[in-house]
Amino acid sequence: MVARPFRAVAAENGGSSKMPCVTDVSFSAPKGVPDYVPPQSREFLAVRETFTQQAHRAGFEHIELPIFEDTHLFARGVGESTDVVTKEMYTFADRGDRSVTLRPEGTAGVMRAVIEHNLDRGQLPVKLVYSGPFFRYERPQAGRYRQLQQVGVEAIGVDDPALDAEVIALADRCYKSVGLTGYRLDISSLGDSECRPAYRDKLQEFLRKLPLDEETQHRVDINPLRVLDDKRPEVQEMLVDAPLLIDHLSATSREHFETVTGLLDDFGVAYTLNPRLVRGLDYYTKTCFEFVHEGLGAQSGVGGGGRYDGLMAQLGGQELSGIGFGLGVDRTLLALESEGVKAGSANRVDVYGVPLGADAKRALALLVNELRQDGVSTDMSYGDRGLKGAMKGAARSGARYALVLGEQELADGTVVVRDMETHDQEAVALDSAKKYLADRLAYDAGLP
Repeated sequence: MVARPFRAVAAENGGSSKMPCVTDVSFSAPKGVPDYVPPQSREFLAVRETFTQQAHRAGFEHIELPIFEDTHLFARGVGESTDVVTKEMYTFADRGDRSVTLRPEGTAGVMRAVIEHNLDRGQLPVKLVYSGPFFRYERPQAGRYRQLQQVGVEAIGVDDPALDAEVIALADRCYKSVGLTGYRLDISSLGDSECRPAYRDKLQEFLRKLPLDEETQHRVDINPLRVLDDKRPEVQEMLVDAPLLIDHLSATSREHFETVTGLLDDFGVAYTLNPRLVRGLDYYTKTCFEFVHEGLGAQSGVGGGGRYDGLMAQLGGQELSGIGFGLGVDRTLLALESEGVKAGSANRVDVYGVPLGADAKRALALLVNELRQDGVSTDMSYGDRGLKGAMKGAARSGARYALVLGEQELADGTVVVRDMETHDQEAVALDSAKKYLADRLAYDAGLP
């Protein structure tokens, strides 16, 4: 997918290079790019922030990545035989005629940053967490977007099965922490440099006997594991008797995998051994895993990852290993919806102010500002609405308490505090309202 500047497109069409004056036209988001607007945006933030908070608790530090990188980074890091590189990348020629690509995944960019900033020269493992949009030119459908939102982690520099188990358990904890229950964790091993070459030969021998189309036959020569990831039913039928890598692991890879699964058993993380599991990126070795939710239909994967022992050296760094995952925020929201679960709070604010009259508005605006400074989420009615209309706004905000201040209350030095759940209300001294609300909100939250 190559993009060109507007001026070039206009010139080809014989038109002006100035932006056109558009009238009587309605705009919509690009195809395959979801908007998250209130109230769903609150759930989106709750999922993304909960995932990152769980990573921070496990010692992962934030890294902010560029939205686009040198195209060759992804071609080399992700793998030239993958669908991501051959079919799905948004690649542009910039004004310096350099080829750049909107990031289709996060691991290659993280590895580039680790090498560039010498993070691998300090304490290992380097543990990083990131979040944001990623871009793939795919056929849009439910759960498959051209701009997808992910939270990812990478733990780089140590080849330790205990670290694999930690990363997998962290992903499992992320899903549990947002209330998701109906998912399955598939896990397998893709072996190492000791056993992969011999298995590759066995697999290629098997695949070359099959009546595969020309493109798939070409994939057999480049990376036969990619063929196992082919989702077409007619191809899967031909692969029923294909040799499985899990049956050809080296002693080192088998011991590594058994240690990982043993630790997951100790952690109480349920999993299913799936010997046919093949991740969609070329850099994976040893442990690989995927979280699947059947409530999503065809796009059932909600997240996954694995170990990538040779990636850093492939990108010009040290010969260090790593493991990570990417969790789909979009698909997690769809999975939660299929289970009837809401993430985060339904309340936009805790307190909503209802002023009646100009003087009351000024006094209440001051109180609202002070509440915000004290950390209380607060909003108020604007536009000189009447009591009935303003209280509808309070109800829509999800606030637990409404503050009603009219000219009479202002003269008395009080404000009416209304409990929006019980509909009880009482007059509270205006100068005591902050403490009163703080005490009530603390009590509601079960705090001492």
